Amino acid sequence: MRCPFCGNEDTKVFDSRQVDEGTTVRRRRECDRCMRRFTTFEKFEDSPLVVVKKDGRRDVFSRSKMMAGMRRACEKRPISTEQIEEAAYNIEKALRNTHEREVTSAEVGEAVLEQLFGLDEVAYIRFASVYRQFGDIQRFLEELHELIEKRGTLTDKERKEI
Repeated sequence: MRCPFCGNEDTKVFDSRQVDEGTTVRRRRECDRCMRRFTTFEKFEDSPLVVVKKDGRRDVFSRSKMMAGMRRACEKRPISTEQIEEAAYNIEKALRNTHEREVTSAEVGEAVLEQLFGLDEVAYIRFASVYRQFGDIQRFLEELHELIEKRGTLTDKERKEI
């Protein structure tokens, strides 16, 4: 492995560990010439997961693209980057565990909604409003009712008031 600092080809590994449930090896290395340390990752390369869009187009699954949508939904909410990353990891893991090479964008969207529901209700509604393309206030209210029902905390009195 070439040193990213000085370009030397002689580096040594002084620590290795498995990460991401054993699918990746993290190695700490040290350059023999400049003595600087750096980290490398070896990742198991799986066949790409393809997302089939509503219009039939196919794109390679992108965790970073999915996370960007999740981050937008979580803006100004008390949700850490680590929570978003963990949710994205869980979604990708679940999608890959289906052993299908292709998933629909609807499956990805529903998986994101499921994770956001557990994180933050406002983020859930924000994402749902874009993903489900609410056309009017009535559809928005229907989604809010569904959220309240899922949460299971609506009293009979609150139901009547709504």
